[in-house]
Amino acid sequence: MKIILMTGGTSGLGAYALGQLTKSPGTRLLLGARGAGTAGVETYPLDLARLDSVRSFAAAVRDRLGSTEVDALVLNAGVSLTSGDERTVDGFETTFAVNHLAHYLLLRLLLPQLASGAVVALTTSGTHDPAVRTMLSSTPPHHADARLLANPERDPQRDEQARVAGGRAYASSKLCNILTVRGLAAQPEASRLRIVALDPGPTPGTGLLRNTPPPVRLIWRFGTPLRALMPRFNTVAAAGGALADIASGRTVPPIGAYYARLVRGQLTWTSPSELARRDDVRDRLWRDSAELVGLPVTL
Repeated sequence: MKIILMTGGTSGLGAYALGQLTKSPGTRLLLGARGAGTAGVETYPLDLARLDSVRSFAAAVRDRLGSTEVDALVLNAGVSLTSGDERTVDGFETTFAVNHLAHYLLLRLLLPQLASGAVVALTTSGTHDPAVRTMLSSTPPHHADARLLANPERDPQRDEQARVAGGRAYASSKLCNILTVRGLAAQPEASRLRIVALDPGPTPGTGLLRNTPPPVRLIWRFGTPLRALMPRFNTVAAAGGALADIASGRTVPPIGAYYARLVRGQLTWTSPSELARRDDVRDRLWRDSAELVGLPVTL
């Protein structure tokens, strides 16, 4: 029996991926979600905007599984806000807290439960890379300083315009996802894992822009017209299928590869941004994230 644990499986490409995985014989699916789950999937309460909820979820999974190991950990949930002004109950900027910090904590808590050869997949975004043309090309990350991203009011480079701040917070959190993949891979204990960061590309039809003004939200939600005008946009089926294939092990990264981009429906293995490849940035983010969630730096 293959055990796959997932966040972000209730809508969009995550829901499609979850649906594909439910069709795989001999697969047991565990989902963390704020609301109701899917038939045939074991669902546990998880609010990524609350670190205590992340800890409770991890404890519930460990209690439920006992000594049974997890074969894939898929960290797909994410949020995109129209400003950088919202804060979680823990006091951190919400986009950074949900997209990066909560998943970092969950990954660290569940690492001992992962089987040898287990897949760890994080969903990232091309918005982290200034060289990739995206809807947020004008707001690439300034840095990956966890303390400043968690508390942007302290950042000397803080954007004053809410829309700009929101876009940069999202892009920065996605940079942190890739750096987390690299940070995990740098740990000696992680040599037994298969670790991947997936950029599904622009995928209309998901709920990613649910916090934008109604006209934008409506157009994005019903994405077929957008794909007709913009062939570079991917379908939910293509993006969700790519995620399901990575999680199930049907897609295996080439040796040394860890970053996959879905380009016009085709999965490509490439390099992330220059900032994402810097080891000093990787190591500092790992260390500071550990301290922010109250964990030791080393595994």
